[in-house]
Amino acid sequence: MTSRHQRTLGRRRLLFALGGTAAAVPAIAAVAPYALAGTPAGGAAPAAADSMPLTIVNDSGSFDNANVHVYIVGNRDGRQVRVTPDGTLAPIALADNGPDGFTDYAIGLSGGETRLSLPHMSGRIYVSLGAKLKFKAVTDGNGNAALQYPAGWVTSDPNHPVLHDCAEFTFNAAGMFCNTTMVDMFSVPLSIRLTGAEDQTTGQLRAGGRAAAFAAVRQVEEFARLVVDDTRIVAPGHGLDAGLFAKDYFAPSIDEVWSTYTARDLTVTTNAGTFTGRVRGERFTFDGPAQVSFAKPSTRDVLFCDGNLAAPNDGTTGPVAAVLGAGFNRSTLIGHPAQPTTDAAAFYRTDLTNHYAKAMHAAHEDGKAYGFAFDDVADFASYIQDPAPTGIRLTLTPFEG
Repeated sequence: MTSRHQRTLGRRRLLFALGGTAAAVPAIAAVAPYALAGTPAGGAAPAAADSMPLTIVNDSGSFDNANVHVYIVGNRDGRQVRVTPDGTLAPIALADNGPDGFTDYAIGLSGGETRLSLPHMSGRIYVSLGAKLKFKAVTDGNGNAALQYPAGWVTSDPNHPVLHDCAEFTFNAAGMFCNTTMVDMFSVPLSIRLTGAEDQTTGQLRAGGRAAAFAAVRQVEEFARLVVDDTRIVAPGHGLDAGLFAKDYFAPSIDEVWSTYTARDLTVTTNAGTFTGRVRGERFTFDGPAQVSFAKPSTRDVLFCDGNLAAPNDGTTGPVAAVLGAGFNRSTLIGHPAQPTTDAAAFYRTDLTNHYAKAMHAAHEDGKAYGFAFDDVADFASYIQDPAPTGIRLTLTPFEG
């Protein structure tokens, strides 16, 4: 698979999370998930069918089917929609809010496997365990009905006490593009199997991987407060916004990168070509297919790959920003002046690194995870795609063992 930072960036705007930042009320969902491509690598392909089978499997070992609730929500043709238990697509409606002020879009599980029909749309498949999620239908800025998504990392969010997680997807005529994600938090082990032109799986944890991830994050002093009991690990960017993570954590690393590349070149290779950069004045300026430059980022910019490391959908600045963001999070920029680094053995080798992302990768069988927004750089994200999909299977994998 061609690394997606090497492709034309069809949708490279980072959503800080469809559920928003550390606000009392989660934000309204907007567009597609974090970094899902809109077209497969290699050009044209046969159009995917209008719908395909979705199978939900509960192998959690900790919750029976009666305590597992599934939600399929997202966007199609500019409208916010949901999938009903019978597999039809329904628009979000204010009238769907019940007496408690929230919708009940839950789909229950039945038998050993629950089979549904998934139509063309972009969105998320949420699972909650032990209690239902509280999605609220509201009016967006254009006067249309929209959903407020769960923001489990926010203590004031009504879904904070609920054990839940999600997978992300875009399914359209170009195929299925999907991933498990830890960009906001990690809570419920999920894996995806996608069949079609190939048979692919992603998101499978190692035996004991969930407990190992919790332990690994808890043992690093600067990250320990991100662990919320045995419920979830909050991603450090959201932890920073909530006062649980140091706002200057990456400052020494950022300063070292700026100092190092004042005196020598850093090259960044993308699909547009090779960019060569040095720090000139206070900006990291790259020449090549186009001139792009970046002001010194903050720790928050590094964690969210935003702000001074924002990646516009322009084919030049965006891909370079994505590679720099990955290099900061993986702590490879100093030792590897040719980016992106493609050897996973070189990642997270310094004490000052993204220990949350490190733990997410270590917990997975194939070493792939979405631990930060541009973890897809050099294909290290828990992402798979197929231009001719025939079925998708989402499995709640064991919490233990």
